[in-house]
Amino acid sequence: MSKKPEKMSLKSMDMAEDRKRKLKELFPEVFDEERIDFEKLKRIIEEGWGSSGEEKYEMTWPGKNDCLRVIQEPSIGTLKPCRKESIDFDSTQNLFIEGDNLEVLKLLQKAYYGKIKMIYIDPPYNTGNEFVYPDKYSESLDIYLKYTGQKNKEGVKFSTNQETDGRFHSRWLSMMYSRLFLARNLLKDDGVIFISIDDNEVYNLRKLCNEIFGETNFVACLTWVKKEKTSGVPPKNKSIPNKEYIVVYEKQKDFCFNGVSGSKDSYKQDKEGNYYRTMPIQATGKQNNYFHIINPKNGNKHYGNWAFSEKSIKEMIKKNLIVFPKEEHQKPTQIVYYNEEKKSPIFHHMGLYDSEKQTKKFKSQFPNINFDFPKPLSLLKFILEQSTTKNATILDFFAGSSTTAHAVMDLNKEDGGNRKYIMVQLPEPYDKNSEAFKEGLKTIADIGKERIRKAKEKIEEELAKENKQPQLMDENDRKRIGNLDVGFKVFKLDKSNFRVWDGKIDEYVAKQLKLHLDKMISPTSSDEDILYEILLKSGFELTEKIKK
Repeated sequence: MSKKPEKMSLKSMDMAEDRKRKLKELFPEVFDEERIDFEKLKRIIEEGWGSSGEEKYEMTWPGKNDCLRVIQEPSIGTLKPCRKESIDFDSTQNLFIEGDNLEVLKLLQKAYYGKIKMIYIDPPYNTGNEFVYPDKYSESLDIYLKYTGQKNKEGVKFSTNQETDGRFHSRWLSMMYSRLFLARNLLKDDGVIFISIDDNEVYNLRKLCNEIFGETNFVACLTWVKKEKTSGVPPKNKSIPNKEYIVVYEKQKDFCFNGVSGSKDSYKQDKEGNYYRTMPIQATGKQNNYFHIINPKNGNKHYGNWAFSEKSIKEMIKKNLIVFPKEEHQKPTQIVYYNEEKKSPIFHHMGLYDSEKQTKKFKSQFPNINFDFPKPLSLLKFILEQSTTKNATILDFFAGSSTTAHAVMDLNKEDGGNRKYIMVQLPEPYDKNSEAFKEGLKTIADIGKERIRKAKEKIEEELAKENKQPQLMDENDRKRIGNLDVGFKVFKLDKSNFRVWDGKIDEYVAKQLKLHLDKMISPTSSDEDILYEILLKSGFELTEKIKK
């Protein structure tokens, strides 16, 4: 008897079914056939929780329930390969995906679930001027197709999020929640996410991430300085923003920074021979950790705004890691050992990464791109150094000008790494009056791809100079240069290659059925389009080696 071929779903991972399956593994007793007894589940988890009307601490906003429903709706789109815009399509392990990142994140769930070591994103800061994704979430693929001209786009546009809209914070929160929720699934257990933000939404972002990643998985809120000095005269009682933040969360408790190995010159030695130094524990940011630290030996109370929670300070006191001064008006300090510090989290205050100077340097290196205020390349390289191994996969689904991709390639060139990147960027229209637009770079996605191409050329020029001095190169240098991957595969979000019946029963059902039988596959789809849709939705990565 011949074996019947297995039917394949054309949808992305069903989030609701996946979570239901995991719940069944943990609590099989709460399932009555396939239905969940939620009251029983509540009793098991929190015995005596109280009535259903009991108030509890939570974060909510208008539209959150709609957002949660959309997360669980599978995508029926696909990612179509674009060889003509790619470099080394058949051999590279790097990806550039053009499309709405909500749909793309859904489509990546099966193939990349639990495989990403590090995510970095620089999302809209919600200042009232930036581009905002559509908030008709249930129609995101359809809106995207209309927006990019693949369907009639009359009356369809993406816009800025103005404070006068009435849902200023809510729209931003819904946009971020759905994407961060899906992104968390893609992280490895020891994975980490870095999110750039400024003062406008940093506190809402922290609350959002506490809900998605868990409050205990908060790692740090890093601060970096954008300009060496502010210019102009600020309005009365206001200061010009000169810093930004990078909020860091781990997926589980297995992540740690790689640390910076430094000289022991600034350290002292204790009686056991351990190298140590003392550091302040006062908060220099906006932490609201105001409380007394009590010296257990003499009862002195030292009041201040501290960089650590009260619970953490008490643990440090138990471990003899707090040094108390003689007077109450003086501030305690912490003991940091050399062997721990070089593997400890990077400093919360990362110093200056001059954005203006970096922009000038960027424009001198890439004069035809003309992209204002890209994130500093040195900042991204430092984050990558601290959070990844040499074979890590990095995801950036707000790719912009592709600083992350550039940083990955640069770092691989320097340390011989084989890091791989996945960039995702919406083809947001660029300034029609810019030089970049006149040269054919009509969208932000076009700019991102062009930057990667130019960065590749620059890296190859630098490598060529190294090759002209072989006497200065050792075996590791030759291996590093030989293994460097500076190509990328381009994919673009589109509707499925297969005609998906909407399941509606009406008087035209017979006609619909015949249409599906006669034209199951889109006539505009190539064999390669179909192949990659099947691979992705079967759980294979987009960089799988393919032989004809």
